[in-house]
Amino acid sequence: WPGTRRYHPPVRIPPELLAHLRDNFALEWRGIHGAPHWARVARIGERVALEAGARLDVVRLFAVFHDSCRQDDGYDPTHGASAAKLAKRLHGELFDLDTEGLELLVEACTGHSEGRLSKDITIQACWDADRLDLGRVGITPNPQCLGTAIARSPEVIEWAYRWSTAAATFSPL
Repeated sequence: WPGTRRYHPPVRIPPELLAHLRDNFALEWRGIHGAPHWARVARIGERVALEAGARLDVVRLFAVFHDSCRQDDGYDPTHGASAAKLAKRLHGELFDLDTEGLELLVEACTGHSEGRLSKDITIQACWDADRLDLGRVGITPNPQCLGTAIARSPEVIEWAYRWSTAAATFSPL
């Protein structure tokens, strides 16, 4: 990995965690913020993380947590902070991360819908993965809103857009 980060392999999302998230998800499970979106964010995030040198374990967990507390498919300003609180509460019970990983997950969930960029490559990989799935709602991602070089590349934007628009029946995680 670039820099001083240690290698953290991707985690397999524990079935118990997914069951808990599904049982408590307030929106349509296969809707625009549901399981198909989470699965695409995980897949896109893996590609971004591998190229950028981000932590795959955090990116995969971000994919399932970031929209898990949404109460509305439209304006829902507290859903990221609620997802971060949920991740802290379920940590050690339904999934495990080291201290640094949990801090990154919490920050990524909290700030993912604010339109900012992060200096931390793992947080930015999470945010880029979510933003690269905007094709599901007919929006082509803007490279200026993406923080990693891989996510800003026209080839990845096009790939992610095709992925997000062709996956109406995409198999969830």
